[in-house]
Amino acid sequence: MSRKYQGLIVLNTKAIEGSVDELVAAVSSEFQAEGAKIEKVAQLGRREFAYNARHLASGHYVNYTFQGSPDSVAKIQSRLRLNEQVHLQHFVRVA
Repeated sequence: MSRKYQGLIVLNTKAIEGSVDELVAAVSSEFQAEGAKIEKVAQLGRREFAYNARHLASGHYVNYTFQGSPDSVAKIQSRLRLNEQVHLQHFVRVA
């Protein structure tokens, strides 16, 4: 059963080897590898954190809107957890 989700991903700007667009495309391919259909990718830009978390002062925020199964969301979360360039991830089911 396919449902609509939003995922907020915060990228570690210190660990980025290439451009931000390349990293956003790489994260998008992680979504597609698990069978999710991406509807919209909104780059919210670089923002400062309220406090330094893991020696980082800021991160690049990207909001993904996609269709997928609950199992695919769990698999995406586990894949992104292994990626050192992803600092934070948060997923919410949209109506």
